Amino acid sequence: MDQYTIAIAFDEETQRWYAINNDIPIAFEDGSLDALMSRIKTTVPEVLEINNKPCKDVSLLFKVEAQAVLA
Repeated sequence: MDQYTIAIAFDEETQRWYAINNDIPIAFEDGSLDALMSRIKTTVPEVLEINNKPCKDVSLLFKVEAQAVLA
């Protein structure tokens, strides 16, 4: 089984979530974390296939990084 780690971060200035993985390769953004993760899950197999990489038995590990400023 191939496993890919998807780095996800929130940009406070733009209020957008970003996802990046150079091995697949993908770069997505969305205003909602749930929508972003759903989009990644449906798109990754297609991107892998286009790039001639195995797309069966793929495991995605989401590494979410967020920072908050507390007043």
